[in-house]
Amino acid sequence: MEATAFLAYPFLACVLLILIHTYFGIHVLERGIIFVDLSLAQFIGLGMALSFSFGHEGVETYVLSIFFAGLGAFILSFSRRIAKLTNIEAFIGVLYIFSLAASILFLDRTPHGVEEFKAILNGNILWVGLEEVTSTFIVYAAVGILHFIFRRRFLALSLRGDGGFFWEFLFFFSFALVLVKSVRIAGILQVFAFLIIPALIGRLFTTKIPRIIVSGWLIGLFSSLFGIAASYRWDLPLAPLVVSAMGGLFFLMLWLKSFRARKEVTSRDQRCVSCH
Repeated sequence: MEATAFLAYPFLACVLLILIHTYFGIHVLERGIIFVDLSLAQFIGLGMALSFSFGHEGVETYVLSIFFAGLGAFILSFSRRIAKLTNIEAFIGVLYIFSLAASILFLDRTPHGVEEFKAILNGNILWVGLEEVTSTFIVYAAVGILHFIFRRRFLALSLRGDGGFFWEFLFFFSFALVLVKSVRIAGILQVFAFLIIPALIGRLFTTKIPRIIVSGWLIGLFSSLFGIAASYRWDLPLAPLVVSAMGGLFFLMLWLKSFRARKEVTSRDQRCVSCH
């Protein structure tokens, strides 16, 4: 009973992460900029690292994180124009490496730089409480309502590139606001896994967005339950466990799809032989 009470808030946090990130994952996959969340999350992490180097925590960290979130969203709003000048994935990779290197430089001057760097990568989701879960729910709900109201515009933007700079910025800035909360509680590794892997698995078997979202939610919930239980039972870091579980599920589903495809080809060939 005590373990259930202790793990309730981490599980609720995982549920919130899954609900919002699976949705954004579909947009990211459709846009073909797979590592955009990794670079944007690390750019926000740069703001956190800068705050730690100044000896600030709490409100100051949030202010700098939101500032870097807005700056990162502004930069990425030009991604379609940047793609005409250079490889967009390469640009996103450079943004990630720059943010990572700058974060290490700032944290190198802090007393607990290694621990703070690990916190940015892995988060502290096992130790979230009611206040953190509630504030996360409020931010995610606000962004979710915004995207539901303008869902046709955002989908047209990601699927067909229909929309101007304002809608691009609104998309990336709302995404960045989600990442500000996500990186703080779950870390960059787990955020990337929640964003990409559930949606990627869903797309292996269907192209219908509602089905992709539902299957992504189920995959994320299963992986989170496994990760939380294993982390508590064997005293292992939660983020790597959840990422490993999701990665393992993806490889298993990919093998299953390949097996089914080979079986269908074999059956088709056998029918053709019998026809002749």
